[in-house]
Amino acid sequence: MTLAIDARGIAKRFGATEVLRDLDLAVDAGSVFGLLGPNGAGKTTTINILTTLVRPDAGTATVAGVDLGADPDGVRARISLTGQSAAVDEVLTGRENLVMLARLSGLASRAAAARSDELLERFELAAAAGRRVATYSGGMRRRLDLALSLVVPSAVIFLDEPTTGLDARSRQELWHIIREIADGGATVFLTTQYLEEADRLADRIAVLDGGRIAAEGTASELKAQVGGEVVELRGPDDELIAELPTDGTVHGLRAAVDELDRLAASATGGTHVSIRRPSLDDVFLAITSHAADQVDEGDLVGAAVRR
Repeated sequence: MTLAIDARGIAKRFGATEVLRDLDLAVDAGSVFGLLGPNGAGKTTTINILTTLVRPDAGTATVAGVDLGADPDGVRARISLTGQSAAVDEVLTGRENLVMLARLSGLASRAAAARSDELLERFELAAAAGRRVATYSGGMRRRLDLALSLVVPSAVIFLDEPTTGLDARSRQELWHIIREIADGGATVFLTTQYLEEADRLADRIAVLDGGRIAAEGTASELKAQVGGEVVELRGPDDELIAELPTDGTVHGLRAAVDELDRLAASATGGTHVSIRRPSLDDVFLAITSHAADQVDEGDLVGAAVRR
């Protein structure tokens, strides 16, 4: 399959802080690729390098078939980026934001208006098209931000934690839109801290830890790495008291139940044991076994971009 992103040996250091080291990524065209990692793991730096905002210290990459180092302008012409904060003008209306970007992207006046109306309908913003963006909810601003990234069709769409700060309903609405974008043929590169988001959306997932890829695969493949079922001990109000992973064997399951039975003896009130399949939370905790360095990656990247 054709690769939309092919990065090899990417490294980046900000002063004395090594953010990325020997990073390899291969993303199939037309897929949703999820990059997971704790704060400070290097997710934002990775996106900023692949979108030409920050130069890597080492390594090579092609994005949408274009060499990142040799032709950054060519890369920019084939991609779009939605960052962690909605990049919309709050003084303008939703339609004015879209028309302005369409005109700046080279569309004629009539074509810009038609494309804007099309996107307002697609993102369910038509009823609020004439309102100033300052009056929009967080979910509406995020939908408008995504609409802006699609004013001109792009081969690769980068979404840096697109649903951060949204309520559950708004998050699910955006999940539906992101899935539609990918089904339309675009490649979506997604960073997120919401494990359910990666589980629901991503065709493949990479877990970034300490500036390197610690694991990669489908959600099912990553869960299988953790082992068999997870046995939970819960209290009378269904609060989690303890949980133990098993190796998938009868002996492993019996050992976990015996250990939880011992813990239950010292618990107050009634307890019960339940068994569940591994989740991406289990994968994340198992792979990123240490806390991320206390580095504000956004500040480091911002300083680099300003330079």
